[in-house]
Amino acid sequence: MGTEVMVESARGSASKPLRVGVVGVGVMGCNHARVFAGLPGVQLVGVADPNVGQTEFVGRTLGCGTFPDIGKLLDFGVDAVTIAAPTHLHRELALACIRRGVHVMVEKPIASTVEQGHEIIEAARRAGVTLMVGHVERFNPATQALKEAIRNEDILSIAITRVGPFPPRMSNVGIVIDLAVHDIDLVRWFTDSEIVEVQPQLSSAKAEREDIALLQFRTASGVLAHINTNWLTPFKARTVQIATKRKYITGDLLTRQVTECFGFQPDGSYSMRHLSVGHDEPLRAELGAFVKAVCTGSRPPVGGEEGVASLEIAIRCLEAGNTPLQSPVRQPRVAVR
Repeated sequence: MGTEVMVESARGSASKPLRVGVVGVGVMGCNHARVFAGLPGVQLVGVADPNVGQTEFVGRTLGCGTFPDIGKLLDFGVDAVTIAAPTHLHRELALACIRRGVHVMVEKPIASTVEQGHEIIEAARRAGVTLMVGHVERFNPATQALKEAIRNEDILSIAITRVGPFPPRMSNVGIVIDLAVHDIDLVRWFTDSEIVEVQPQLSSAKAEREDIALLQFRTASGVLAHINTNWLTPFKARTVQIATKRKYITGDLLTRQVTECFGFQPDGSYSMRHLSVGHDEPLRAELGAFVKAVCTGSRPPVGGEEGVASLEIAIRCLEAGNTPLQSPVRQPRVAVR
């Protein structure tokens, strides 16, 4: 996941940095801007957001331009943009960039609906611009170690826990779209298979939208997967357990510790080892991969189609989870004399 990439070929020259902008300066957008400001071969042109105070703070801190909206940023001139604005704005912002021939990375989920996601994909295809979706957990060194550990393995099951306290910033989406979509993407990525069966259980304990989700899946390859996520836990936890026919691998995505159990014996004994895990910042690796795809014209690691596929499963979970089972018809009691 190297980031030492200069602009080459028809998309620029080795002496010219890639001019990038960030749309949305919330928590994630500020991190995008910070990382871009430190990437070689990249010039952070500026950030765009109607929150003038926040954009001016980022501009002063990173020494970049500030713009009240995406139109002003595009008028100033950029080669590529990352969109870290609220989900309901993704379609409008992405299409504005694509119409100007600007390469785009959209934070997950790609859009509010599957139809909007396909619209973005088709527009990018027609315009010939790079489109990437920001599923940053794929770039976590722990998930990459897990992916390597299960290479050529016959996967049986995957269990993922992603819990934590309620985020005050969250208002327009529930936990399935905000958190579980990360793990839906990981299940698809780990198994290289599509999810074909969905069995969700959703509940709203403290929020208007769902803040508890227990999601069960079956992939086309026969893998059983379970995702446990909530906004009720007072601390963050991010863990993955993967069972294969020969191994049992556990990973902590926060501490980045990955352990592999293998060599199971009839008496119940087995061997265990800690796997080597890298130290790269996931967001830096992700944005570096986006820059590389733009500069070389190569396929981005997470394309629009993959982003839509994970969004579609998340929406299926919401639709199925909000459909109550029909109450059984109660038969009148008959007195026995």
